[in-house]
Amino acid sequence: MTVSTEGSAAVRPVPPSGPAAHAPGSSKSSDADRARAPRGGLRSRGGLLLLEAAVAFAAALLLPLLARGFKLNPLNRIAQVSGLAAIQLRFALVGLLFIGAVVLAMRLRGGRHFDLATRLAAAALAGLASGFVAAGAVVALLGTPWPMFGLNGDSGRIVEWAHAVANGQPSGSPVYPPMPLYTLGYYAEWFHGGNTAYAFKDLQILGAAAFGPLVYLAWRMLLSPVRALAFGVVPAFALIDSYKPYSQTVLVLLIPVLVAMVVALRRSGTEGWRPLLLKGAGFGAVLGVLFLTYSGWFLWSAAGVLFAALLYFPWKTGRLKGAAFMGSALAAFLVVAGRYLMVMLKEGQTTKDYNFRFDNFTDPAYYLMWRTDMPGKVGDWPPPGEFGGVGLFALVTFVCLGAAIWLGLRKPLVVTIAAMFISAWVMRMYIASHMYETQTVQLYTRTNNQLLYCGLILCALVAHLVSLKLAERRTATEAPPSAAPAAPAAGRSGFPGREGAVIGTLCALLLLLGTVSSSMSDRYMPAQDGTYRILPWVSHTIRQQDGKCPKFAPKGECSKDGDQSWLSYIR
Repeated sequence: MTVSTEGSAAVRPVPPSGPAAHAPGSSKSSDADRARAPRGGLRSRGGLLLLEAAVAFAAALLLPLLARGFKLNPLNRIAQVSGLAAIQLRFALVGLLFIGAVVLAMRLRGGRHFDLATRLAAAALAGLASGFVAAGAVVALLGTPWPMFGLNGDSGRIVEWAHAVANGQPSGSPVYPPMPLYTLGYYAEWFHGGNTAYAFKDLQILGAAAFGPLVYLAWRMLLSPVRALAFGVVPAFALIDSYKPYSQTVLVLLIPVLVAMVVALRRSGTEGWRPLLLKGAGFGAVLGVLFLTYSGWFLWSAAGVLFAALLYFPWKTGRLKGAAFMGSALAAFLVVAGRYLMVMLKEGQTTKDYNFRFDNFTDPAYYLMWRTDMPGKVGDWPPPGEFGGVGLFALVTFVCLGAAIWLGLRKPLVVTIAAMFISAWVMRMYIASHMYETQTVQLYTRTNNQLLYCGLILCALVAHLVSLKLAERRTATEAPPSAAPAAPAAGRSGFPGREGAVIGTLCALLLLLGTVSSSMSDRYMPAQDGTYRILPWVSHTIRQQDGKCPKFAPKGECSKDGDQSWLSYIR
């Protein structure tokens, strides 16, 4: 199901040869590197991707495992700060080890292993970043077996429904995605004697840890390692969530998977029949699994993806093959998720969401920050901006959206994401415009996350497209008149060497991801303030199933339902 890189569609001069000729941080290097790699063993593309995946998932588990040994009281603010600093220290040291390996690979044996070291470093940083957030959840829940929020709210419903489906009974909601419920139910049977409440704590942590590796591998279908990390993984960390990690994970995976599918559709007219059908079936199966895990994003994205598919369908080069590709994808999707799709089509028409939340009372055009349905104490919301009430961040995203379309108008990577952004915006306004008439919400505020993620990706893609143009200009300037190899550290055009660019980018991303992950971890540190911090706080105040209080329960007191002060913050 692998799709070659988006940058490969550009016309490019003949590149110089030699181990330093292609930047691993460039999507333009991937095709050439792929062609040079042997077809068997770890040096093959498939073997290297498996190695990247192994490194990413191992790195994601490292910090949560280390955090289990911390000796601190998670309800004490000083202890929370110390815990975050301890995680940050380990994150930085391990990340610097991988970057150091890249530096050594550059200097040893003529840089022969530089590309491999870069791959592994990028994969490791993606895993370490989400492992940081998972480690923060470990710290927040030290001393209590309960998941965040215990048996309250969504957490309680998920625990109850998972217990039901694991015992062969229907869940409390036929339209709720079944994959999280079955996963939790069977995980509880295997590791917790059927206790879905205690098992949910594990899956909250493991789900947060898997976020980085999964989104990195999804973007690797489209971009080279450093670009996948910078332009795919980094924007996704605005959405990482350790309370219900699966819903946001589906979003950040769905976008690159759908883009890769549109790219594959565009090229299907010249594909062989066997790889064409296998690739289509692979995309359909993956989309089916994502649909079973969380289906809302499919609704917001449908119109945009349909537009992109019609635009890039191989009308001239192979209509029959294009139809076969889509047919195999649809067949595989229906095999995996057809039954749930029929339930959604039947029950979804009668399922109404009457739960008005905090964001339903705010400007519907504001999507850049979601305070969730537990906002705590707030002042003016949305925050007042400098330009007609709009802040600088919004202006930058809109300018980048236009710039990305300008620079990548012919690229399905850009057009598909822009179409998904517009699709979510239109659906948001359509549902919100009927809110008064129907007195229903229908989860329209959840489009915040898709709009934000697509906007951030488009901002990142501006840098991606500009760097591709600069790389083309550099290659054209430095290309020797003959076929003699020429790979200087700094070209005659004045551009810096690509090794320095890769190492500098990795260092910057290490600091950026460490800072973002610390912030996203801090918002789950226990406190009685009505925000997300109340979720782990409640977990420390619920009586355990053996009748004892959790280790750090305030004043050693707990109850069956735990601290319910959060109710005073709900409108």
